Amino acid sequence: MCPDVLEAIKNVVASLVDDEPKSPLHVGEVMSCWFFLALSAETQVQTEAGINSTTDPELRKALHEAVEMFKAQKEQLAAFLRLEGVPLPPTSESKPISDPNSVPLGVKLTDNELANSLRKKITMAITNCSTGSAQTIRTDVGIMWGKFLHEHIIFLTTLKSLMRKRGWLKAPPPYHPPGSPNTGR
Repeated sequence: MCPDVLEAIKNVVASLVDDEPKSPLHVGEVMSCWFFLALSAETQVQTEAGINSTTDPELRKALHEAVEMFKAQKEQLAAFLRLEGVPLPPTSESKPISDPNSVPLGVKLTDNELANSLRKKITMAITNCSTGSAQTIRTDVGIMWGKFLHEHIIFLTTLKSLMRKRGWLKAPPPYHPPGSPNTGR
């Protein structure tokens, strides 16, 4: 589905449940939100450090997009949790901009390492969004998880394209069952 269709569906569902009474968050909803906020904040900071480590223009663009996505989700989730009276997790400060050419080689991560690290974090975020969505009772929280999940899936799809193009995508070898035409047996 294209993003416009998903946005329209989200708006229709939201309009149907806007008048629904909001029960207090249950402990599972609080834990999922709190954990995802911590994950988003730390991934944002680590991705900012990645921007400071690469000169690859396409990877820098992808890292900037990831920072903006995590920052927006972090802000939305922090505002939601404050409104619900939930204390926020401690988070690291944003990284200042620095020259990637000044990072010592023993500290600098390769573009391959940066891309694969971000892919793992996005994959973890997708898992957390799915789990949070499955555990939630409140529709407004479910809609928020759906929005975050959609954003991560779209981002991961474009990141994987870049990784495939550059030869950075790590994947297990193909499996060919015995007797299949591809095995030569």
